[in-house]
Formats: sequence, structure tokens, C-alpha cells
Amino acid sequence: MNKILRNEFCTAEITNVGAELVSLKKLTDNFEYIWSGDKKFWTGHAPVLFPIVCALKNGETKIDGVSYKIGNHGFARKSEFELSAENETRVIYRLSSNKDTLAMYPFQFNLYITYTLSQNKLTIEYKVENVDEKIIYFQIGTHPGFNCPMAHETEFADYYIEFEYPEKLERLYLDSANLIISGKSKKLELKSPKLLPLNHELFNEGALAFKNLKSQKVSLKSDKTSKEVILTYSNLPHMGIWQPKDAPFVCIEPWHGLADTDNFSGEFREKELMISLAKETEFICSYTIEIN
Repeated sequence: MNKILRNEFCTAEITNVGAELVSLKKLTDNFEYIWSGDKKFWTGHAPVLFPIVCALKNGETKIDGVSYKIGNHGFARKSEFELSAENETRVIYRLSSNKDTLAMYPFQFNLYITYTLSQNKLTIEYKVENVDEKIIYFQIGTHPGFNCPMAHETEFADYYIEFEYPEKLERLYLDSANLIISGKSKKLELKSPKLLPLNHELFNEGALAFKNLKSQKVSLKSDKTSKEVILTYSNLPHMGIWQPKDAPFVCIEPWHGLADTDNFSGEFREKELMISLAKETEFICSYTIEIN
């Protein structure tokens, strides 16, 4: 059963499968900011990526010498979450390790996802607790899809992403298996040091992936409309930007982690940008969607 948060400005709808945001609307015009999940392009809306971001080489990894299979973007996005707490503007979901997760990922954990609606902002916090007797390893990421264009009189190429700080964006490339292509990167030409112009051709070779951005805030906007989406994020230093071919939306994805490279052969804990969490400790990251 889906839960709806509401205040005098917005409504947000979350489903218990994946604890996924499926709708975010502003009450003044009822405009839908989150992608519908139309299977013609992509069935997702805004899934959580856990315990991996993107993909493992050959879809499997080794943990203490034993092979485990974990699908693209991990299992949390397809798992049933338990509702832990709720009120009109806040809801908390929990996924705990169980026999199904342990078959793919042999670590004991609790993953909490908290949604809090405040005026025209929705904050999504992720908390991972290590309830194991050993260090656990994981990555975590976001994957919200935003409808774009956001106004009838505009087209996708009218929009751009504005970064909080000037960035020297070096794009990493993902192959058809969602792996980082070793040795292939490109410095993107920006409209200014803070503005990345958007067009469908930008995604002809798949998703854009970036490591270690300075910015902790980005905006999706156009000079032809006052509508915009502002993402502010914490403890998510890397980013993916993605759109299926000619789709009417774009995903802006703050991450803590990246895909395997196409030549990676190490253990799970040796993956680049891996989070290690000691027993009885927790890891927290978050992002806020502001709609205007």
C-alpha cells in the first residue's frame, strides 16, 4: 500500500516496494515532477541503489572467496520494506537482512529510508546500521527521474543542470553491462563553469558518471520557465546523469560508489569507492528535492 505525505504546498507518494518515491506534486498546479515509470522508457521512478551502485562484473562478486550474484543496482529497490513510523509529513521504512538478502550479500544490516516533507521540499535520508559481528561493505546511491521538459512551451534542449560550484566535469563511460569502461573518459564542454546544457545526444553513449564533485547542490532549470528542481545532497560525492533514448525525463543521481570497471577482478571490499562500516555503527546520507 502506498503512503501519501501532504502539506499545504506539496504531496509525495511512496510505495513499500523499494520504499520508492513514485510521485511529487506541487498543489498550486498539480504538476508531476517524478517520472511515471512508463515501461516504454524505464519502469523506475526514484529507486534506492543498495548494496551496489550500477553493476558488478559478470553480475557477481567475491566475498571472502565465495561468489555471490547481485543484480544491477542491488536488491533493495525490489525488496519489500517494512513501515516503521508515519505521520502526515514523515514516514520511515526499514529493510533488514534476511535469508533472501543473505543469499546474495552475506552481511547483517538494517537499511532505513526516511521521507520528510517540509514546505516545497522533500528530504530523503538513508541510514545503514551494521548489526553484524564484522565489518560490512556496501555502496549506496539515488536514482530519481524528473519529468523534463517541465513546461509546455519548452523542449528538453532548453534545459540545463546548474552546479553549486564551478566543476571540471570529466565524464566516465559505462558499457552496455553498466560497467565503467577502463581508460575512457572525456572532459565535457560547459556553457559556463557551472552550467551543463542538456540535449538528447548527450546520452547517445549511455549514462554520464562523475567522481568527486565539489558541488553538493545542483538545479535542473531552463531560462524559459520558472519551474525548476533543486537537489541538495550530503555524503553522496559522486553522480550519474542518465536518460534513455529521447525520453521525456532525466535522472540526476547522487551516489556513494561507482560500478565495477570492465577489468576488475578483486574482492567486494576492494571495489573502488566502497563504504566500510564497523559493527554497531551507522552510515547516513541524504538528499533533498526542492520543487519550484
